[in-house]
Amino acid sequence: MRSRSFQADVSRGVHTDAAAVARGAFRALLAAAMLTYGAAAAQDYPVKPIRIVTTQPGSGFDLATRLIAEGLSAGFGQQAIVDNRGGAGGLIAGEIVARAAPDGYTLLSYGPAFWLIRFMRKTVPYDSLTDFTPITWTVSAPNVLVVHPSVPVKSVKELIALAKARPGELNYGGGNTGSSAHLAAELFKYRAGVNILHVPYKGTGQSIAALAAGEVQLMFPNATTATAYTKSGRLRALAVATLEPTDLLPGLPTLAASGLPGYVSAANQGMFAPAKTPPPLIRRLHAEVARILTRPEVRERFFTAGTLVIASSPEALTAMMKSEMASLGKLIQDIGIRAD
Repeated sequence: MRSRSFQADVSRGVHTDAAAVARGAFRALLAAAMLTYGAAAAQDYPVKPIRIVTTQPGSGFDLATRLIAEGLSAGFGQQAIVDNRGGAGGLIAGEIVARAAPDGYTLLSYGPAFWLIRFMRKTVPYDSLTDFTPITWTVSAPNVLVVHPSVPVKSVKELIALAKARPGELNYGGGNTGSSAHLAAELFKYRAGVNILHVPYKGTGQSIAALAAGEVQLMFPNATTATAYTKSGRLRALAVATLEPTDLLPGLPTLAASGLPGYVSAANQGMFAPAKTPPPLIRRLHAEVARILTRPEVRERFFTAGTLVIASSPEALTAMMKSEMASLGKLIQDIGIRAD
């Protein structure tokens, strides 16, 4: 005969199993309810204006965001409003969206500073990988090494030679700390072994205007930002930061072929929603943004401005972010870039 303690153990086990089954059933019902709610929300979405938070006005990221916003406004029949919150390396914009309701009405459109800021500050009020839901890697613009026409060089090798002959005398405009232009210049310094000084500005637009005015000698803006200045002759382009020559900038050599093997740098831009945004809403947003970006006339408009359309899956955006966090995050830590 089995002991009462054994029977009690069995009884407890039955009750425990029943409770676990009940909890599992509840979670399944909750998940089904959330999927139903998300699908219904996506079907009705949007019923009010959409807010897209991005960087400062006039930058390449801002221009791309506005083009996407125009397409969303037309496609959804609801206005997509661009909210410029530049500065602090994406900190302000990121915090706004991280705290927003996950309902598809507050989105983030930003570049590398947003996912690299964690390497430059002791505290960041959000995690770029867990507090957001990726929608799509929208566009990519390679960085371009440009100099003021007064700088007596016409190639990367000549610039490196000049910088080594005059250590600490040349300076560059880098936009916000941690911006693509800033990190491209620091990568150049690191790889070329030169000492050039960083002059920070509130944004890429101010930096390139200062370069055109002769306040600084060189810069690594993205191709979108640089194109208007190089076409007008106000700045001289020396090389593009792609592994192979690109049709975006025909005839321009690469930094990789100009003495810095493997040098690559681009201003990549992504679109995000707050974490826990229902998957059906993310799919709806992804489909609409991809439709806008892949229209032939939109691709051509971006290409003419020096930008490649990507329109990737959400997973590809996450993979790109993690890759840059691994490579550029190490550079940031090795040379001690701080944005506190």
